[in-house]
Amino acid sequence: MDTEQQQGMGYQLHLFGDVEGSVRHGAGSEGGTGASAFEERQVSTASGQQRALTSALMEEVCKRGNLNRAYKRVKRNQGAPGADGMTVEGLGDWLSEHKEELVASLLDGTYRPQPVRRVEIPKPGGGMRALSIPTVVDRLVQQALLQVLEPLLDPTFSESSYGFRPGRSAHQALRKAQEYVADGRLIVVDIDLDKFFDRVNHDVLMSRLARRVADKRLLRIVRRFLEAGIMRDGVCVRRHEGTPQGGPLSPLLANLLLDDLDKELERRGHSFCRYADDCNIYVRSQAAGERVMASITQFLEKRLRLRVNGDKSGVDVVGRRKFLGHRVLPGGRLVIAPESLRRVKDRIRRITRRNRGVSLRKMIGELNEFLRGWVTYFRYAECRKHLSRLDEWTRRRLRCVRLKQRKRAKPIADFLRQQGVPEWRAWLLALSGKGWWRLAGSPQAAQAMSLDWFREQGLVSLTERYVELTHWKKPPDTISMSGGVRGRGP
Repeated sequence: MDTEQQQGMGYQLHLFGDVEGSVRHGAGSEGGTGASAFEERQVSTASGQQRALTSALMEEVCKRGNLNRAYKRVKRNQGAPGADGMTVEGLGDWLSEHKEELVASLLDGTYRPQPVRRVEIPKPGGGMRALSIPTVVDRLVQQALLQVLEPLLDPTFSESSYGFRPGRSAHQALRKAQEYVADGRLIVVDIDLDKFFDRVNHDVLMSRLARRVADKRLLRIVRRFLEAGIMRDGVCVRRHEGTPQGGPLSPLLANLLLDDLDKELERRGHSFCRYADDCNIYVRSQAAGERVMASITQFLEKRLRLRVNGDKSGVDVVGRRKFLGHRVLPGGRLVIAPESLRRVKDRIRRITRRNRGVSLRKMIGELNEFLRGWVTYFRYAECRKHLSRLDEWTRRRLRCVRLKQRKRAKPIADFLRQQGVPEWRAWLLALSGKGWWRLAGSPQAAQAMSLDWFREQGLVSLTERYVELTHWKKPPDTISMSGGVRGRGP
C-alpha cells in the first residue's frame, strides 16, 4: 500500500490531525500550500487522461490536509447558522465527536446534506435576492469539495471569464472591456440572466461536471447539494432546479455551466467579458449587436435552459450601459455609473440617520469601513469631482447629526463656541428656527466642524484616499485618459 493510500485510510483515526491545533499551527505539508501532487498532475495532464484520474477524487477530498484547510476557511469566513442552528464556533466540538462517521459517509458516497435556510436581502436595483445558508457542516464539506475541484476545473475555463476565480477580479474584466471599446467596438450586447442561480437546470449542470469528473461518489454528493431542500417557516420545500446561492461550491458550479456560453462566444470570434452571470459582448454596429443578442438568447434558452432578462438586457452604445458598477465611454475611459452613485448615497444615508441613537465616533467608524472599500473598488474610474461632492455631502450629514445630538439651543451654542465660533454667531444659529439640514449647511457649522475637525474625528476623505490609490497603485494594461493603452507595469 503506497503512502497516499495509507494517509487516506489512516485519516479516519485522527481529528483532521487535531483540527484546532492544525488550524493554528499549520496543517502540515498537505495543507500548507493548498496544492497537492494530485492537483499538479490534473493541470498538466491531457483532458482525456484527466477524467481517468478523477475516479478517486473523494480520497483527495478526505485527506487530512484538505479538510484542515476547509475547516480553517469556514472558521475565517464565519457566517450565520444554517437550519440546524449550529454556529461556526460549535463546529470544532461537533467534529470531535462525529469526524469518523463524516469521513466514512464521504468516502462511501452516502453523505446527505441538510436543508438550507432561505433568507432574502434587498437587491441594489430593487426587489429581493434569495440567499440559501447551508449548515456549518455542509459548508465544510462544500469547501473541501471546492478545494479539490477548483484546480481541476478552473484551468479549463475561458480567459474571458473573470468572476469568482482565483487570480481574477472585476478590475481585470473592466480593463479588458476598456481595450475592446478603445479598439472601436462601441456597441455592447448586455446580457443579464433572469434569476440565474434559481433557474440552473440540475441535469444540464451535472452532465457538464460528469464530463470532467469520473468519481460517482463525488457526483452523487454534488447532486444532493443541488437538490437539498429549502427550510422556510419550519417547512422543508423540495428543490428541482437552481443552485443554492450562498454555499462555497455555488460560484464554481455557475462558472462550469456558463463555460458553455464562453466557449460558444469564442467559437464565433466575439470579444466579450463575463463576470458570473453578467456578460457583455462588444461589437462594431447596432445591427451586429441585434443579431448577436437574438442568437445568444436562443443558445442560452435552448442549450442551457436559462432565461434572459429582457428588461435588464439590451443592445446599446457602451456609454449608456453599466458593467460592474462602471460605464466605459468611447475611447476606453472609465467612469462610475450613475446607479452606483445613487447606491453609495443611499448607504451613507442609512449609516448617518439622525435617529439611530449611536455616537458620532461609532457612526464615523462604520462610514470609514464602508467608504474605504467603496473607493478602493472604484479607484480606476475618473471620478474625482464626484468624490469631492460626495465628501462635502457626507460631511454635511455628519454636521447635521452632531447638531441634533446637542438637542437644545444652549448645548448647541456651547459646542459652537468651543470650536471657535464667536458667541453672537453661535447663538444666532442655536436660536434659529430652521431645520437641522439647513443648520448643518450654515457658515457657523462649517467653521466649527471644519476639514481639520473631521480629520481629528478620523473621517476618511474619499478624495484624498482616491489620490493615494491612483498615485501608488497604477493598474497594469489599463487604458489611459487619452484612450491609449499603457504598458504592462512592473
